[in-house]
Amino acid sequence: MPDLSTLLVITALLAVVGGLGYAKFRAPGVYWLAMGLPVAWVRLIVTYRATMEVCGLTVRPSSLRAFVSRNLARRREVRPVPPKIRRVWGSATGLRVMLRLPAGLEPADVVAASERLRHAWGVHAVHVSEAKPGVVELRMTGYDMLARVRMPRRRLPSGPMVVPVALRDDGTVYVRDYRQVPHALTLGANQSGKSVYQRNLIAGLARLPVALVGIDCKRGVEQGRYAPRLSALATTPDAAAELLPVLVDEMEDRFDLLSEHGVSDLWELPETVRPAPVVVLVDEVAELFMTAAKKDEERRDQMVTQMIRLAQMARAVGIYLEVCGQRFGSELGKGATMLRAQLTGRVCHRVNDEASAKMALGDIAPDAVFAATAIPADRPGLAVAGDSSGGWSRIRTPQISATEAAAVCVEHAHMTPDVPALAPFRPALPTTAPTPVPAGAPSLVKPRPVTE
Repeated sequence: MPDLSTLLVITALLAVVGGLGYAKFRAPGVYWLAMGLPVAWVRLIVTYRATMEVCGLTVRPSSLRAFVSRNLARRREVRPVPPKIRRVWGSATGLRVMLRLPAGLEPADVVAASERLRHAWGVHAVHVSEAKPGVVELRMTGYDMLARVRMPRRRLPSGPMVVPVALRDDGTVYVRDYRQVPHALTLGANQSGKSVYQRNLIAGLARLPVALVGIDCKRGVEQGRYAPRLSALATTPDAAAELLPVLVDEMEDRFDLLSEHGVSDLWELPETVRPAPVVVLVDEVAELFMTAAKKDEERRDQMVTQMIRLAQMARAVGIYLEVCGQRFGSELGKGATMLRAQLTGRVCHRVNDEASAKMALGDIAPDAVFAATAIPADRPGLAVAGDSSGGWSRIRTPQISATEAAAVCVEHAHMTPDVPALAPFRPALPTTAPTPVPAGAPSLVKPRPVTE
């Protein structure tokens, strides 16, 4: 009997160890909750003071504290003061710690030591954010959240112009909030996942009551499949040159509407008279700048001027720009850098050179340039997102095929708002399906003999 009990115990232990090993690679969230979270929590509590000291996150104690330590507390050594732990709580993805900084430390000091803290406590990443003056929050992730992207099913951010697009490496959701960041630039080389990002964005926008305007000068090979949900589509530079003035005229008409009601923003209008927001999706911006002949330069200059006007003023009237490309620098021509300066949101996928990363992030978040150049080629969809505040984060979009995005557009085609100015540019849709050939019908192809 003792031998049987020992065998059962050994079998159970082997099953637990094998299950944890399997979960570590197949279900990292389960492994983190079962094994990683308790170990990280204990390691944090036990080694906290020593880790803060070696990472340079301590300060000299005040005179009163030193006096109390030497005399009243009967201590011979006065130790440096680390940040005070105010709260620790775990989650399904990591560990979060709220710290009260002592006088002499600032959040930038903790940010600079985040990589050392990551190695000291054995977690995947440490992200630092300022909760309020003097208080910072450490968000530690227990495993690589971007290895297999799974968007949370509950508590997704929502709003009239909010689209969940990707997952950040700290487990939070990256959203495109057009009311907060009206215009954005997305850069990426071929096979970098830029198209997957656009599909997620279009699929999310298709579910909202907004007008989608596509500019795809590659004959519509990317955006043509989303025609059921598009209010307008330009597939050539000539068509784009006709569409952009209409958008500028629509912007001016909306400004007249705001003036009539005495408001300065589209969202301050009564819902009964408020026109539908418009999102302009430019697939490859370089096609609007490049010219093959000198006679096309005037057309190019007009289009660039109109896009700059939209980027500068159209936010107030609910017209937003979503510009994509592989590169976007001064070599494109006059007005390129001026337009780029108006695009607040930036998303940079894998690029072919450091200069392209600097075009996307160098003027708003210089620290993010190195992270963008370090994106591996075997992780399509991985990108670095930043904005004018200087903050940045790694994101990755969930995989969605063009067929799935097109199906979402067809499903929500009834939500396409009526914008009379854009009616002439509405893409044509097939009205009838092709007639199937009945079985046994004679072939219309003349047979050709194999030999004469």
